[in-house]
Amino acid sequence: MEKRTAAVSVRNVTKRFGPVLANDKVCLDVYRGEILALLGENGSGKTTLMNMLSGIYFPDEGEIFINGKPVSITSPKESFRLGIGMIHQHFKLVDVFTAAENIVLGLEEKLDMKTAIKKIQKICDDYGFDVDPKQKIYNMSVSQKQTIEIIKVLYRGADILILDEPTAVLTPQETDKLFAILSNMRNAGKAIIIITHKMHEVQAISDRVAVLRKGQYIGEVKTATTTAQELTDMMVGHSVSLNIERSEPVNPRPRIEVKNLTVKDEEGTVKLDNISFTANTGEILGIAGIAGSGQKELLEAIAGLQVVEPGSSIAYIEDDGTRDELIGKDPLAIQDMGVSLSFVPEDRLGMGLVGNMDLSDNMMLRTFRRGKSFFTDRKRPRKIAEDVVKDLEVSTPSLNTPVRRLSGGNVQKVLVGREITSAPKVLLTAYAVRGLDINSSYTIYNLINDQKKQGVAVVYVGEDLDVLIELCDWILVLCGGKVSGIISGRGADKQEIGLMMTRVGGLAPEQAMDVLRNQQIQEGGQDHE
Repeated sequence: MEKRTAAVSVRNVTKRFGPVLANDKVCLDVYRGEILALLGENGSGKTTLMNMLSGIYFPDEGEIFINGKPVSITSPKESFRLGIGMIHQHFKLVDVFTAAENIVLGLEEKLDMKTAIKKIQKICDDYGFDVDPKQKIYNMSVSQKQTIEIIKVLYRGADILILDEPTAVLTPQETDKLFAILSNMRNAGKAIIIITHKMHEVQAISDRVAVLRKGQYIGEVKTATTTAQELTDMMVGHSVSLNIERSEPVNPRPRIEVKNLTVKDEEGTVKLDNISFTANTGEILGIAGIAGSGQKELLEAIAGLQVVEPGSSIAYIEDDGTRDELIGKDPLAIQDMGVSLSFVPEDRLGMGLVGNMDLSDNMMLRTFRRGKSFFTDRKRPRKIAEDVVKDLEVSTPSLNTPVRRLSGGNVQKVLVGREITSAPKVLLTAYAVRGLDINSSYTIYNLINDQKKQGVAVVYVGEDLDVLIELCDWILVLCGGKVSGIISGRGADKQEIGLMMTRVGGLAPEQAMDVLRNQQIQEGGQDHE
């Protein structure tokens, strides 16, 4: 039997960042005509390894082979020359340029847009992309922007593609389209590496799975012969339960009542349009929607961080039925009213934590006003930090480490842990498990469920519809700042929710997308991914 030559071979690659060993003698092969899923916990070295293939980092030790030949990848330009293209989570597009202009941007060859558009159209025909080369980026959905990023690397001749969490902000229908395109690319002989934390996607699209743990290569398995449980156990090193417990609500009562909530941004664009719902004690209300549909503004309005339009109402209802209107009050005034509300924002290091402060000091942001003297109490926040590090398995050199030096997943653990330890009556979470590995994600799900059992009213904004259906008692679906519907989490259908995410106020999906695109145009082409 003829031995296949790997498109990419990594041999004993090691990468250090100071005392931290990110990759430790990693060996890995990727072949043409296959999709390899790369799995690992947060901090396992997945992205570091891929960044060495894409020329962002350079290995301290070891060798990289492309098509059997040793190479030295010293820059992204060199990586492109070798046929490697990486599609990152955060898109690198110029909003006011067309699709074609973004695709050819940065190339040194003589520019002929007519020829470029013909080449782009051929790529689209070959792999099944649906793209208008003359369409402006600011007039595109998130999935269309991702498509442009993929075409951009194919245009440059990439035969080896790396996709980092490609479905994080896609609807089920958009994910299906992406997987169909990836299958076409695999059939055309491309070598594809996909990094994802979603096990059902690993099983749906990949041929093989390679697992990293704490910077080391653990092993690989064929996707057809493995299970989600086996893969998780390989990632973690011990058996992990993959069940989300959803207990029945006990005596639910209204806690937050939102009526006719309308929010506009500084340019006058409507971000939330006449939203009404109730969040009950002892229940989890899930919020589903395409990125940029008003999720951020909704949570910030409840937390007192958004200016709302006249006629809007957000009421906090005490156990005895007393109603406190929250509109017009800032977060400090809300806290002084005795309203116990915790908020896990989408922007971890911008709004949630201070990057240059260590873990203890970030905990103190929640407790410093409780001091009884002129001096702040440093013992309590340090104890909270110790408990969060222990309970959530935060990987950090010490409690004195600035949080900006932690991985994204560990930053998220610190933020969620801090908010939960404040014993809130209302818990607002925006993408609480974004960027977390499956083990850490289930730890967060269990913590949220514990809050529910304690009678907390939980509002959970998520992007994984499978989790929303399994975790939440009710799911509110947003599209274009409007409510498409509120359904029970028990027995909910993922495809139905996906369609509701593209249906504004009952409009057909194609009409809904026109509304979303027009909204993005009014916002001046801001990126909502």
